Amino acid sequence: MRIAHCTVALVVFALLTGVGHAQPPAPAQPVDFTVFFKGVAIGVEQVTVARTPLGFTIRGTERIGPPLSMTVRKAEITYSPEWYPLECVIEGSLRDQQIMLHTTVTGTTATSGITQGTAVGHKADEIAPDAVLLPNLFFGAYEALAARLATAKPGDELKAYVPPQAQVAIRVKSIADDRVRTQAALLQIRRFTLEFANPNRPADFELWADSGGRLLRLSVPAQALDVVRSDIASVSSRREPVSRPNDEQVQIPANGFSLAGTLSQPTTRPSPSFRFPALVLVGGSDPTDRDESVAGIPIFGQVASALADSGYVVVRYDKRGVGQSGGRSEATTLADYAEDAVAAVKFLNRRKDVDPRRIALLGYGDGGAVAALAASREGDISALVLVAAPGVSGAALALEQQRHLLALMNIPDAEKQAKIELQEKIQQAVISGNGLDAIPADVRRQTDTPWFRSYLTFDPAKVMKKIDQPVLIVQGELDAQVAPTNADKLETMAKARKGRAGQAVKLVKLAGINHLLVPAKTGDVDEYDRLPDKTVSRTVLSAIETWLKDTMRAR
Repeated sequence: MRIAHCTVALVVFALLTGVGHAQPPAPAQPVDFTVFFKGVAIGVEQVTVARTPLGFTIRGTERIGPPLSMTVRKAEITYSPEWYPLECVIEGSLRDQQIMLHTTVTGTTATSGITQGTAVGHKADEIAPDAVLLPNLFFGAYEALAARLATAKPGDELKAYVPPQAQVAIRVKSIADDRVRTQAALLQIRRFTLEFANPNRPADFELWADSGGRLLRLSVPAQALDVVRSDIASVSSRREPVSRPNDEQVQIPANGFSLAGTLSQPTTRPSPSFRFPALVLVGGSDPTDRDESVAGIPIFGQVASALADSGYVVVRYDKRGVGQSGGRSEATTLADYAEDAVAAVKFLNRRKDVDPRRIALLGYGDGGAVAALAASREGDISALVLVAAPGVSGAALALEQQRHLLALMNIPDAEKQAKIELQEKIQQAVISGNGLDAIPADVRRQTDTPWFRSYLTFDPAKVMKKIDQPVLIVQGELDAQVAPTNADKLETMAKARKGRAGQAVKLVKLAGINHLLVPAKTGDVDEYDRLPDKTVSRTVLSAIETWLKDTMRAR
C-alpha cells in the first residue's frame, strides 16, 4: 500500500552513538502543550515521560484542529535505559481517517504495521540503533530528542526515524543558553538551532529544552508551527536573555493598568540610607518588550545591566499591551506612551533606594520622541538621553527611511518615485483625515491609527523648546534606520534653548556602530542577522555612563 504522509513536514532529530544521555526526571507527571499554527492556538497535547527499570516511556494524547486536523487517542513510545528505541504505538486519526501504527525495533531493524482507513500495510527499514522515533502524528515524541540533545554540540550530525517512512539526518547548527521567566520560576533553557537535512530542501528549526532535559518548545518556521509547553505559552511568561541575581520583577502603576518591568540595581548599597541615581529606559515604536530585543540582541537588557554595574537603579518595562503589561495599544499615541514613561519615573520617585533628584530618561529610536515628550512635561526628570533618536518629524523620517530602502533595491527609478509618491499620499491622508478612501484597504488598516497619526505629526523642534533638562545625544555613524544627520539636528535644537539649558548639551557620534548599538560593517538592516558581535558596544555604554556621572552628581 502507499503510506500517506502527514502534510506538515515535521523536523526529526537524534544523537550520535556512544554518548551518554541526560535523563528526564523519573516522576511521571503529565505536561500540557499548546500547538500554534501561524501564531493561533489550534490544539493541545498532554504528555507524560516515565522512567522504569525497563527504560523510558513517553505517553500522550492530543486533539488538534484545522488545518492539521489530528487526533491521538493513544501514543506510547518506549526506549531502553540507554535510550535505544524499542516500540512505537499510535492510535488516532488524520482528517477523519483512522490511523493505527505499530513499530517494533530489533537491533537495527524497524518493522511497522500501519492501518490507514481501510488500507493495511507493512514495512521494514534499517535504522541506526539509537535513532529517535518521531512519528508524524505525535509531537510529544520530541521529549526523547530534548533529553538526548543534552550532550550534543554544534556540528554534530544526528539520526532519527519517522515510522513507517524513513531515517533522516539532522545537523546541529548552534546551541545557546537562555532564560524564560514564568509565573512560578525562572527557567534556565537551551536553544538548539537544527537543520533537517532534506536532500532537496534543507530546513531550519528550533528546539528548547529545560535544565532537566524536558521539552519546552518546538518551532518549525517554514511550517509556521510552534508546539509550546503551556507554562511557557502563557502571556505571563517571557524570555529573559539578560538577568542579574538581584533583579526585581516590578509592577508600575499607570493610567488604569500596570506596566510589568524589571528593575536592575547595583549589587551592593553603601549604607541603608544611601540613595542611588536612577534611569528609565524607553523603547522604540515596535511592540517590543522590556529588553528591546532585535536580531537576537537584547539591547535594553544589556544597557540596564551595564548601568546597574555603574551604580544606577534602572527600570525597563514592557510597553502597554505587550508582554506582561496591561493596557491596550490600538488607540495609543506618542503622548500616551509618554504618560507611561512618566509613570515609571514616579514609581522610582517613591522608592527609598532612589534619589528623587537624580532620575533620568533614556529614549532609544522612536522612544526618543516619547522620552522627549515626557521630559517636556515632567519636572522630576533630571536628565534626558537620546540614543539613535529622530531629529525630524515622523513624516520626514518615514520618507527618509523609505528612500534609503529603495536606494538598495534594483528597480527602475520610475517605480521608486511612484512608491515615494504613494507614501507621501498615504501620510498626508492620515495627517489630514482626507483622502483615506483612496488608499488601498489593507494599507489603510495599517496606517489609519492614532499612533501613526501622532508619529507623523511629532516635531522634535517644537518639543525641544519645552525641555529644560541637560541632554545627551548618542548616535552610531553606521545607523541606517535613523541617519546620523538626525543627531546633528537634535544638537542644534537643544543648543538653541534659552539660558543654561542650551549649554547643557553633548553630542557623541560613534564610528562603526549601527542602529542596534553594536559594531557593524554596513549598518543596513539586512546585515543584522549576520552580525558576529551581539553585544552593545562598550563605547556606547561608556559615553552614557560618563555623561550621567558628570550630569547627575550627588547633591
